[in-house]
Amino acid sequence: MKKEILVENIKRLKKEKKAVILAHNYQPDEVQEIADFVGDSLELSRKAAEVKAEIIIFCGVHFMAETAKILGPQKKVIIPSLKARCPMADMVSGDDLRRMKKEYPGRVVVAYVNTTAEVKAETDVCCTSSNAVRVVSSLPDEEIIFVPDRNLADYVSRQTGKKLQVWDGYCPIHEDIRAKHIVKAKKLHPGAEVWAHPECRPEVLNLADRILSTGQMVREAPNSPAGEIIVATEIGILHRLKKENPDKKFFPARKGAVCRDMKRINLKKVQQALLREKPEVIVDEATALRARDSINRMVSFT
Repeated sequence: MKKEILVENIKRLKKEKKAVILAHNYQPDEVQEIADFVGDSLELSRKAAEVKAEIIIFCGVHFMAETAKILGPQKKVIIPSLKARCPMADMVSGDDLRRMKKEYPGRVVVAYVNTTAEVKAETDVCCTSSNAVRVVSSLPDEEIIFVPDRNLADYVSRQTGKKLQVWDGYCPIHEDIRAKHIVKAKKLHPGAEVWAHPECRPEVLNLADRILSTGQMVREAPNSPAGEIIVATEIGILHRLKKENPDKKFFPARKGAVCRDMKRINLKKVQQALLREKPEVIVDEATALRARDSINRMVSFT
């Protein structure tokens, strides 16, 4: 089916079903273009909580759709592909975290939002890459359990001076961006600034001019004096950065930084999700109730 027809069908179905489409910054270009709102994890969490639509089509990975369901339990949350999962989120389970809490009794638990609902249910407060430093800084505790991202934990620990007991998880996409890629990109674009996502390895962050979440990159780009920017994160963000800042040039730190899970969603699957109203994301009430508190604490941080 032609792209134009798919887009028209999606618009019609969305109106008929009083649905809204939320898409993450890493989604394919065509999906970002038909979304009602595009953002990072924190922005999408807030939008899911406040949106009035009866149906949310969540174009992202599964933990994000779970978060939307937890914050909007009365809404029907549909993810166009159940195979769109986050490898890092699947690196730690609720049982894993419960064992870790026994190993470090009494420690406050901070979980990156890139976790499953069952992990969030075992957590005191969630965080995103954009507010992790603020969340950890706000806690009176000097020793904290942090799951699952070791790279984000290292960055937060360096920024706050606090000792984090860390789960050995990571984002495969950011883990594969190395210092050599930054060095090569800087040789190709000697006048460019380097912006890196805090999920990147410490060796990459050490070479960066700015360390920013995807949402922060979007907000900072229009006001940045830099005319050329090397972006060390998943390449999906480049579409939005280029679209909203045509006067600037953006380059990927590594062209192969592609999240296959994020790219599992396309226009055809969005259309089918609207038409069939499935696959629906379900979170059992007991888990959702416990997870909601930790997510709401995260959302309260500006």
